[in-house]
Parts: sequence; C-alpha cells; structure tokens
Amino acid sequence: MSDYSTINGNGVVLDKQDMYVLMKLVKKYNLKQSEEILFNEANIRREDLVELNDPDNNFNHNELITRDGEHSPSYDKSIDPKIYIKAFEDLRTFVGEALDIYKHELSMVLYPILVQIYFKFIEHNMAEAGQKFIEKYGKDLDYFYREDLQQLLLLRKRVHLVNNDLVEAMDIDKFIIRMSRDSHSLFKRHIQDRKQEVIADIVANHLHFDTYEGTARSKEQCAITSGASIGEAKRQDNKVRVYFGLPKEIDIQLLTTPAPAPPEEEEDNDPDAPDKPKKKKPKKDPLFSKKSKTDPNAPANDRIPLPEMKDSDKLEKLKSLRETMKRIALNRDSLPSVCFYTILNAHNTVCSAEVSEDSTILAVGLTDSSIKVWSLTPSKLREMKTAEQLKDVDKDSEDVVARMMDERSGEQCRVLYGHNGPVFRCAFSPDKLNLLSCSEDGTLRLWSLLTWTCVVVYKGHLFPIWDVRFSPHGYYFASGSYDKTVRLWATDTYQPLRIFVGHLADVSCVQFHPNSNYIASGSEDRTVRLWDVFNGQLVRLMTGHKGTITSLAFSTCGRYLASGAADNIAIVWDLAQGQLITTLVKHTGTLNTMTFSRDGTILAIGGLDNYLTLWDFSKLAEEYINQSTNASHNPDINDGEKYLLRAYPTKATPFLTLHFTRRNLLFGVGTFRS
Repeated sequence: MSDYSTINGNGVVLDKQDMYVLMKLVKKYNLKQSEEILFNEANIRREDLVELNDPDNNFNHNELITRDGEHSPSYDKSIDPKIYIKAFEDLRTFVGEALDIYKHELSMVLYPILVQIYFKFIEHNMAEAGQKFIEKYGKDLDYFYREDLQQLLLLRKRVHLVNNDLVEAMDIDKFIIRMSRDSHSLFKRHIQDRKQEVIADIVANHLHFDTYEGTARSKEQCAITSGASIGEAKRQDNKVRVYFGLPKEIDIQLLTTPAPAPPEEEEDNDPDAPDKPKKKKPKKDPLFSKKSKTDPNAPANDRIPLPEMKDSDKLEKLKSLRETMKRIALNRDSLPSVCFYTILNAHNTVCSAEVSEDSTILAVGLTDSSIKVWSLTPSKLREMKTAEQLKDVDKDSEDVVARMMDERSGEQCRVLYGHNGPVFRCAFSPDKLNLLSCSEDGTLRLWSLLTWTCVVVYKGHLFPIWDVRFSPHGYYFASGSYDKTVRLWATDTYQPLRIFVGHLADVSCVQFHPNSNYIASGSEDRTVRLWDVFNGQLVRLMTGHKGTITSLAFSTCGRYLASGAADNIAIVWDLAQGQLITTLVKHTGTLNTMTFSRDGTILAIGGLDNYLTLWDFSKLAEEYINQSTNASHNPDINDGEKYLLRAYPTKATPFLTLHFTRRNLLFGVGTFRS
C-alpha cells in the first residue's frame, strides 16, 4: 500500500493524511494494543511510519496544513522574512522611543507579535530563519517569556503547530493585553502611519486589547499581573458572582442529645428560713450558646448535593467544636508553636506528605510506588476484625467503630502497595476512614483505613496525576494532571463528574473551597483558575505569577486565596473582586506548601529554601477592606514585607507540608538533606 490508503469498518477510504493523524493520536495516548491492531488492519509496515511522519517528504508542497488541520491549496511560498523582521524592528524602536508613561504598556505587545512571526516562519518551512529571529530579539524580553521561547524553538515543522495548545489559544482566545485607551491609540497610529500591514494582520487575528479609561500603568503595575502564557485576564472574565461565604452549619444541639434539665422548683421565699441555701441554676454549655450566623455570600445548602452527616460524623464534629473552645488565639504577639517532623534517610525517595484533619495520622507518598502511614499519637493503627468476629459486635452501641477494630492488630506504621509509579499526593477523607492517592501511573486509588486495602481504582487521566484533594464535606474529590485537565470525582462513581478544560500546561495543584462549591487550580501556564462545581464554568482567571504554581490555600472565611509558585513569590487574591491584593516576598526557593491557621489570622508558608515564614493575614485583610478599592486594571502595589511576622530556618530540611491543628499548633513535615 504505497499510497497508505485503507478502508475502515464503515467502508470509508482513509487517505494518507487521515492515517497520519490517526497514528499520531494512537501514539500520543500510548495505546499500544490499538496501535498493533491498526498496523495489521491497515497493512502498514513499521519502517514505513518514519516516512509517513515526515511531512516534507510525503506531503505536497503546494498544500498547507492549517492550524485547524484543514488543507489550504493556496500555500504561498513567496513570503519574505525580511518584511517581518523589518516590521518588528520598527515596532521595537517605536516602543523604545515612546514616552515613559506609555512605554511599559506598549512593550507588552512585543512578545505575542514575536511569537506569531515565528509561527509564520514555521508555517512556510523557514525554521532556520525563525530560530535566528528568536535568538536575536527574544533576549530583550522578560525572563519568564524567554523560557517559553526556548520551548517554542522545539516547534520546527508545520505539523508541530497542529493541535498545539498555545497555538490554538492564541488563535481562538487570543493573547490578552490590558492597556489604557491613550496607549492603544498611540499603537494604532504607529501601525497606520508606518503602513505595517503584517503587524496589523497579526494584531487583528491574534491579539485582544482590554482597554480602559485612565492613566497608563507604571512598570510595576504592568509587571504585577503579567507573566501568564496567554497574557492577562480580561476584566469580563472575573465579573461572575462567586459565592465565597460558608453555609450555615448544622445546629450544634442537633449533634447530640444533652441530658434533660431537672424540673424547675419554685423559689422558696419563706422569711422564717433565711439560712436555707438557694439552689444553683444548671450551668449552660458555652458550646450551645453560640449560634451560627447566615452569610449573605454563602451558596444555598442545596446548590450542590452534599452527603448527609452520619452519627459518627456528628460526634466527630462535636469533638472538633469542643477542641475549638480550647484554641489558642494567634496574633502578632502570640505566634504559634511549631512541631516539625523530619523524615530521615529518605532523600529523593519521598514525593509528598499529608496530615489528617484531626492531626492524628501522617501519610507519605514514596518514589517506589508505596505509601507509608504513621500514627502521630500513642494510639496505634488497628485493622478491622474478621467477618466472624464482627457478628458479635453490638451494632447499636455508640462506639461501634471502635468495637469493630482488632486491638491485637495495632501497629505504629503501615505500608500500602498498589501503584506502579511514584505517589505524588495523598489526601485523607474528612471522616478519616479513607485515603486517596495519585501517581505517575495515571490512576487514583481509594484506600480503606479500616482494612488497609485498596477498594477503588479510578481511571480517566491519560498521564501522570500531580495532585488530588478531598472536599471538606467528603464524598467529592478533585485531581489535576499532566493532561492539562482538572477532574471532579465522587467516591461512589468510577467516571469523573466534571472535566474542567482550559489550562495550557500541566495542572500542578488543586484545592477545594471551604464550602465545596468551587475548585482552585494552578498550572505550569502560570495562571490560577477557579472553577464552579455546580455548572463546570470558569469563574475566575488570575494572572501574576512568573513560574509554575505549586501550592494553593483558601482562607478560613472563603473570600481569599493564596498561591505560591516556583518564582518564590506568594500572591493573595480576593475572590469577590477577582483581583490581586498583595505579593509576599521573602523566600528564595519554590513555595512548596502553605496553610491558614484555624482562626484565619496567620498564613504559614514553607519552601524548598528550608525556611518557614509566618504572615499577619488578619492585618492584611483588615487593611484591604478598609482601603478604597481601586479599578481592577490599576491595582495598588502593597508592600507585603510589612506583614511578615517571623521566618524560621531549618538546618537542611525543605518543607513538604504544613498543617494547623484544631488548637492552632503548627505541624511541619520535611525530608532531611544530608
């Protein structure tokens, strides 16, 4: 079959291009069995695949594969690269000679136009000219864009542009540039006066200007929201209302049945018996005197289906609330104590660590595909009794779960096996009965902490899964993967309930909102996104980081989101307005983990630079609310350093995770690097 044509099961003839696309798809998803079947049915030899993959030898040069995968018979071979290079030089000179007030906004057009000119060269088989063009002019751009250009240099053939996420994003969504109307007018006048038709064509097809009335932004204001692969977020992207409040908690008195109060006796006012002691009124439990208020920004309780609280959940909730009564109030003068767990002899073998909500169990994911679980209390990790022994357990007793466990099976550490690759994240269910794990093997596993076995394997992601998180209410969980998607799952369903698509690179971290109605995700495309669980829509798009997003944390009130990245900077966002509040700069390494104290007053951040920093979040939020809110295109540049309370160094132990206990004791976990 020299022409590589074949007939599929429906009798339709597939030409050479169809066969190439099909083979590329099969190889992309590593479907080896399907690949073998396709080779046999199509009668194609493996050595012929090399020829099939080479578009320069196999495709008609009068034919251009467009970015949508269609054939364009009008392929123009007469493109002159000098025209594009001259136009870009003129544009760069114009930006450099512009007034300082406009220069910084105008300079933001250079990167997307340079990228589009490079794509033009690749489309017309001018890879060498494109590479020289990038090497000459790319060095003048910001450092985070220079890293992107190195990745673009790997695209050297027309076929590489097909189904490329960055190419498609610039074609469909366009590169977003926020610019004042005055700066935009200057830019348009330059194009018209210089008659730069090639630049005008790129601007019309691949750039979107989000213009505003007012003074042009300064260099710092432009830099604070720039950095993402797709430019900045449109103001319209962050206009949808977000229900960031917390729903009213279940009435505390319904969680338990307090002993009935003794019948009230009439007061004895007999004057003849003045020495008779008066009966004291029964003391009220302060736990029951507190009533939760309704938050106007909270979603309806039935907005998404949530699991009903079981009796064991109610008892655990009651226990949590009683511990809350003993919580230490944190502030600038009363910082939390820190308990740091160091994992020894485990350098380059530990991928992740996670502490349960009640701070009693620690799970560690290892590179050898195993999971180790330790008890952090004297209570050992017990296993459920056998089926025969369970017949004798009183099912109606209040401590039925404790009675189901075999005291003789208690161990301080247990090991779970099942994955076929490094375990990148573990997550405990709120009821502490299950553990989730994600791995390089592309699967999620649900482990029972009663039987210490894997009960479910969730398959859906096609590539390694970097992060997984349980919903605060249980039942739901979210995962982020190398396949650039965020997926919402339920523990009783094999298939994902939602697939959130939009990121242009790996989804490196995910986090559930405290009310379980939203999921935040961070990616290598340097954007933070907020997804609505109810309808699957993107409700917030936040740009400003200059490196891969590595950690996320919601404030206890639900209004604020903190994100950390490989650029060593933490950013605090206001979800109500969808805007950046401040940047926290202190670390010199990637911010690996962050968490808020249980009362929301302290933000703790741990990095790969072996430092733990504590930030005064109550002061930060108070100042933000009191100050007048500026327009979203012109954010204040707050000095985040004034909120720093303390920085604690470790000897040689980078942080894997941080966790506040119910009483505001701070746990840290890391691996010692000798």
